[in-house]
Amino acid sequence: MVAYLTRFFGTDHLDLAEAVVQEALLRAVQSWPLQGIPDNPEAWILRAAKNAAIDHFRKKKEDLLEPQYFDRLADGLEDSDVQLVQSMQQELKDNDLKLLFICCHPVLNSETRVALTLKTVCGFSVKEVARAFVAKEETIAQRLVRAKKKIAEEKIKYEVPQPEELGERMDSVLEVLYLLFNEGYLATEGSSLIRKDLCDEAIYRTTLLSEHEIGNHPQVFALLALMHFQASRFQARTNSEGELLLLEDQDRSLWDQNHIQLGIKYLDQSAEGEDLTDYHLEAGIASYHAMASTFAETNWAGILSLYEVLEIGTESPIIALNKAVAVGMVHGFPSGITEIMRIKNSGLLANYYLLPAALAEFYRRDGQFENSLNYFNEALKLVGTIPEKRLIEKRIKSCKENIF
Repeated sequence: MVAYLTRFFGTDHLDLAEAVVQEALLRAVQSWPLQGIPDNPEAWILRAAKNAAIDHFRKKKEDLLEPQYFDRLADGLEDSDVQLVQSMQQELKDNDLKLLFICCHPVLNSETRVALTLKTVCGFSVKEVARAFVAKEETIAQRLVRAKKKIAEEKIKYEVPQPEELGERMDSVLEVLYLLFNEGYLATEGSSLIRKDLCDEAIYRTTLLSEHEIGNHPQVFALLALMHFQASRFQARTNSEGELLLLEDQDRSLWDQNHIQLGIKYLDQSAEGEDLTDYHLEAGIASYHAMASTFAETNWAGILSLYEVLEIGTESPIIALNKAVAVGMVHGFPSGITEIMRIKNSGLLANYYLLPAALAEFYRRDGQFENSLNYFNEALKLVGTIPEKRLIEKRIKSCKENIF
């Protein structure tokens, strides 16, 4: 609805679009318990939002809209609820994509793009956005105000970019969707390892993009494949007590086969053309895990070869760490330890708990329990979520039992 109304107000009035939708939702919360839920809740809220917008313009006597747009805003208020919603739904997907491209515009930095997308496109509250970023609400609120001001100053158009403008804009949108999914898949802090709501939003928006003519592109399908392969493991990543389970310990019968089949479908579609993006490589790695019926049958050699290519393109220390783990699985734990130590000595991942945790795990598997204990203790100081903390504490206990 925010996207639908932004079409009338323009991108310099995103706040107004959000405000009237919020007002409509508030009216629903106040009146529905007394009057009952209407037969068509969507139409009720849309009608209330439109009326709130019209009232705003009349009271303020502002001439923000051209007359024809004002007339269009009032259009449909006399229609039946069914006609009103049908009329809105015909434009919904296109408007949603337009708003997504606005919030992911390259003039904003990547963290701001994600925050603005969560708030404006996905409908998250400031509190929820702050939780996703592990930040104060005031900090996020200020960031959002600055972002909307920047959009207004740059006069960013409410449209899906033209083909000649699509390259950088599409890269920006895919980056935001990727970061959004990753934040949900491995939360940085809190009692839950997974924020499924964030992952669901990322999958939905990427699917929406893939179904549009501009999103019919190999890299979009590759990202969608990656998301589905990763999402297939949601139910198996933690046990009944909420403790983290590593791949080796997961019950693979809990892996969602529907997500895996969708991952295969989109990975096949991504193979069309000559593009080979980071999303292709990461989806390929995820597919090796998804296709292995047991941990022992995982094609670590194939995973290592893809990480070697991916590392060349990204020069990311996190990718280098993942490759080092694959080295250890293919060539032995001492080789993996050597690779990880090289990254540790560079200092690039000094505050990344998975680096000492990976070192500790390889030392544990190699029977070097004192070294393992030291690095698990280091990881414990850096870990963010409670499920990950519990796993490390169990490993520490195991190391001590083997030492003493």
